[in-house]
Amino acid sequence: MHRISHKEGKHMCGIVGFTTPGQDPAAAKQIVQGMADLIRHRGPDGEGCYADGTAALGHRRLSVIDLAGGGQPMLNEDGTLVVVFNGEIYNYKTLRARLQQRGHTFATDSDTEVLLHGYEEWGRDLPCRLRGMFAFAVWDRTRGTLFCARDLFGIKPLCYYKKGETLLFASEIKAFLAHPAFEKRLNEARLPDWLSMEYLPDAETLFTGVYELPPAHTLTWQAGRVTLARYAAPRFRAKRGRSLRAWAREIGDAVAESADAHRIADVEVGCFLSGGVDSSLITCEMARRQPAVQCFSVGYAEEAYSELPAARAAAQALGVPLTETTVTAEDFFAANRAIQWYLDEPMPNPAEVPLYFLCRTARQRVKVVLSGEGADELFGGYPLYRQAVWAERWQKMPRAVRRALAALLPGCGLLHRGALPRWQRSARANYVFETTQERDKYLKRDYRAPTPAQRCKPYFDAVRGLDEPTAVQWVDWQTWLPRDILRKADRMSMAHSLELRVPFLDRQVLAAAQTLPRRYRCTGRRGKIALRAAAARRLPPGLADAPKRGFPVPLADWLRQEKYYALVKAKLTGPVAERFFDTGALCALLDAHRAGKTNAMTKLWAFYCFIEWYEVYFTGKIPPDL
Repeated sequence: MHRISHKEGKHMCGIVGFTTPGQDPAAAKQIVQGMADLIRHRGPDGEGCYADGTAALGHRRLSVIDLAGGGQPMLNEDGTLVVVFNGEIYNYKTLRARLQQRGHTFATDSDTEVLLHGYEEWGRDLPCRLRGMFAFAVWDRTRGTLFCARDLFGIKPLCYYKKGETLLFASEIKAFLAHPAFEKRLNEARLPDWLSMEYLPDAETLFTGVYELPPAHTLTWQAGRVTLARYAAPRFRAKRGRSLRAWAREIGDAVAESADAHRIADVEVGCFLSGGVDSSLITCEMARRQPAVQCFSVGYAEEAYSELPAARAAAQALGVPLTETTVTAEDFFAANRAIQWYLDEPMPNPAEVPLYFLCRTARQRVKVVLSGEGADELFGGYPLYRQAVWAERWQKMPRAVRRALAALLPGCGLLHRGALPRWQRSARANYVFETTQERDKYLKRDYRAPTPAQRCKPYFDAVRGLDEPTAVQWVDWQTWLPRDILRKADRMSMAHSLELRVPFLDRQVLAAAQTLPRRYRCTGRRGKIALRAAAARRLPPGLADAPKRGFPVPLADWLRQEKYYALVKAKLTGPVAERFFDTGALCALLDAHRAGKTNAMTKLWAFYCFIEWYEVYFTGKIPPDL
């Protein structure tokens, strides 16, 4: 049992490091410092580095808990263990008390120190005991082992790159640009997958050789060898015989307790409030303990696309102050270059742009916000799940009848998909392009890429025994949630040094969600049935039934305006576009959109974002002038 040595005033919100046997510690320290500097936005309050003959670890700090302590990298008394950590452990006080009972002595009140003692006590079983969002690395000098772990849902990021005996890891890929062993290359073979899905559904990234550590996984490096292992696998096991009222009570209690746990901080905590049921429920629970909780919302001057009226109504009903942000078309386009830099990989989901501005406004008042991400995935909120209910009913008809009806009505997508195997009809794929043939006509070369549905097939194969809507939910947990929803939430908040917490994505809430019968998650007509019932018990009248809005964007209208049409056309005919795409086909698509013959917003924005991202990372100055 070791006492912790620490420096004053440092905590963790961005981590970097590498292992290279036989390295010069002084040179390694300079390199790891450069890596940390590239993610300074994740932690502007402090920095720290450690290096020896094999490993180097660095961090950037955003002070949230134990503002005067919790320094990182944190070492034990004899220097045999070193830890760096990004995130928050919400049960750290419980774990601390348990470790003290077993003889451990603590020098700080930080959750970081609990990780170090916890690793001493439980080794590689430590992640299974943690409740929170986290990515951390422990360097064990005695065993010559680097041990890394990522949280159950993938809320906090961790990527890695291996070359020979050298392993690089970081919260963000851009940190690797400062390491001499990193070879920056586009993973061009995956461009078709990215164009179809807006992200890659597996551990690969658009940088060759760079991988994301999957959620609920650990990584161990020893003597140049890397081993990945899964430490938890959520399972749906529905409990029968309970009423909707009983489920509403259990879910409401779990969300309330989670929101309370997520309040842990030594700084003020605010809330994002859109007016939908998810954010309203989180805000309501926060307001019970913090009545004047600062709330934030974003919208547009174009009121048809703005969530601000709904947010105002919710704030008034909940009795909380609301700070509003309005995004203009000029703001939207001007910010995209910086947004693509902060994202690491291109992301053409227009929702990331208002989120960027929302986070910027919130950071002017608070350091931490709670948000409603994850409720749709856990409790069955997306239209995709309702479609899966209909598809499952359709499957009960004889195959010959299904095929005949699909042939008679070729324009009916539901009938056509219903004749396909589950992994083809239910994958969250091809939502940018209806077919790979349509996508490929814009590409300059033939990549012979599998279809996006084929990329998702292994996930569906793993849950063959689940009903169709539940299987789609499970696959979303593995792909859409960490690679889209949580990635933009993390990157857009940390771009402004704001910590974003997601109380729905919690072990206790998951325990309720994965035992919820499907009929209380979604039917062919309704979604989030039990969650809305839980919200109705706690929210003012009307808020529990608020429709899902997401982040609607007037981008389709803006692309028809001369100024933004010309701006986008310049990108679609520039040198990057010439390298990868058929620029004539791109311009024809843009013109068809402008003329109102089609709504090609999603496709055009995907091409535009990829080009801008490529310019930032492969043709411009690193780091860029933002």
